[in-house]
Amino acid sequence: MLTKPKRALISLSDKTGIVEFAKKLKSHGVEIVSTGGTAKLLKESGINIVEISEFTGFPEILDGRVKTLNPKVHAGILNIRDNENHQKTMQELNLQDIDMVVVNLYPFEKTIANKSVELDVAIENIDIGGPTMIRSAAKNFKFVTVIVDNNDFARVEKELEENNGITYDTRIDLARKAFTHTAVYDSIISSYFNKILNIKFPDEIAIAARKKQGMRYGENPHQEAAFYTQPNIKEPSVSTGKQLQGKELSFNNIIDINAAVEIVKEFKEPVVTIIKHTNPCGTAVGTDNLEAYLKALECDPVSAFGGIVGTNKSVEKELAEKLAEIFLEVVVAPKFSKEAVEILSSKKNLRLIEIENLDNFERDDELDIKKVTGGMLLADRDLHTFESIRDLKVPTKRKPTEDEYKALEFAWKIAKHVKSNAIVYATNDRTIGVGAGQMSRVDSSKIAADKARSPLQGCVMASDAFFPFRDSVDEAAGKGITAIIQPGGSIRDSEVIEACDEHNIAMVLTGIRHFKH
Repeated sequence: MLTKPKRALISLSDKTGIVEFAKKLKSHGVEIVSTGGTAKLLKESGINIVEISEFTGFPEILDGRVKTLNPKVHAGILNIRDNENHQKTMQELNLQDIDMVVVNLYPFEKTIANKSVELDVAIENIDIGGPTMIRSAAKNFKFVTVIVDNNDFARVEKELEENNGITYDTRIDLARKAFTHTAVYDSIISSYFNKILNIKFPDEIAIAARKKQGMRYGENPHQEAAFYTQPNIKEPSVSTGKQLQGKELSFNNIIDINAAVEIVKEFKEPVVTIIKHTNPCGTAVGTDNLEAYLKALECDPVSAFGGIVGTNKSVEKELAEKLAEIFLEVVVAPKFSKEAVEILSSKKNLRLIEIENLDNFERDDELDIKKVTGGMLLADRDLHTFESIRDLKVPTKRKPTEDEYKALEFAWKIAKHVKSNAIVYATNDRTIGVGAGQMSRVDSSKIAADKARSPLQGCVMASDAFFPFRDSVDEAAGKGITAIIQPGGSIRDSEVIEACDEHNIAMVLTGIRHFKH
């Protein structure tokens, strides 16, 4: 069913393209009712409009807080055109139909992006009349066209040109979009109030997100997927990244990029991590990221094939040449030099993702979200760090040496990002062996040792959780491990400490666990 709009109400904060659209509406005989700054712009552009106060017979009051909250406006929008009683009421009260509502909302999201914004300013940027008109128009989509996105002007113009009216399919789709738009808007306001009242886990929660891109498929080819990002994310992340080249990112690429980025954010010095299936198969620091990459690759070059490389420093020519030597899915960095891009462009399918400020940033105060069937889990992100590893408890007879402390600190940062049960063997500048995701900790210890391509003699060991038995310590000792870092807290801690003392291993207890499921 086509509807031919005779009257449109236009009230916009973002006025991009509205003059051209309004002219198009006028060319189709549509009367325009408008408000405030929008009315002023349209009149200055030579477009004849009806002021909202003229339409309602009531002035805008309370500093513009009340202008469209009027029965004449909402009756005009909500009137069911084929309902006899509605038509009778409209005639008796001399009310006029509004067939199109073109509204976007006060910029609340942009306003609160300024972290120092005062509460009163934020409150004044909460739109009331706009969402009310949008919801009214969306509810009555059978007769009314609602537009909340200026990008939809062209779509509506095309229908008017081709059909001399708006189709039902377009109206219902625009209504869907409108309800989503107001829901996201309200969820951002809700989140803001939770934040200022320091309510981390409210009784009800609405989470806003916008589609950034579609996916060819999800985790597997038979699954559909899309990538959504949340509003006002400032922290460097996969969500703020910009793709410079390469084929479309996959679902699994995005998860692995996230893993790479979160590791490199642990370091100020140049670091490179190589990710495979969310786990680091090699991570290293160096005087520059070329040195760091060569050391990271050395850890497990077999697993690095088809991996994701992340670094916190700019990719320059020399590193790009090395990266081009093997098959990689993605390279992530805060910047790529022009020469680096030219070199890596020879790998047409290789995705280059630029994420600014990976070595200089502030954390966002968002929560970690994990989806389960029928629900979700919200928790603080695991961002724990130590001011000084040397302040931690050492229960063993031997204390770590200075070099061991440096290696333990490095290994602990990596273990935090390895799937549980996690074991990491490392020196002070690189991983040597990584054991991830095993059902027993001793199995992770054995796998990490089996993966090592360099001797483990003199390396340190990090475990994301306590040792339930001494077997992992005995396994490590047999490989030449000299120091261990782990949370402690097992009922058999005394046995584990005793094992360390037997093997002359120094052990540091963090009191912090880093499970990663």
